[in-house]
Amino acid sequence: MTYKTHGTCSQQIDIEIKDGVIDSVSFVGGCNGNLKGICALVKGMKPEDAISKLKGIRCGFKETSCPDQLARALESML
Repeated sequence: MTYKTHGTCSQQIDIEIKDGVIDSVSFVGGCNGNLKGICALVKGMKPEDAISKLKGIRCGFKETSCPDQLARALESML
């Protein structure tokens, strides 16, 4: 699934879920090292667990962040 982000430096998130767990996540744009870290951390997690950890995280004064956008993308897949 491809999710177009809103309000962040990244432009989109590509997500694959297999057998009920996150198989892969990749961001287009954004802070490369930080986003690679997030992708590695959520791999193998149930989407619901990742959502509960990432939803609501803000980036500076923005209303959202790349982790929050990932949570929203995962919610749209459930």
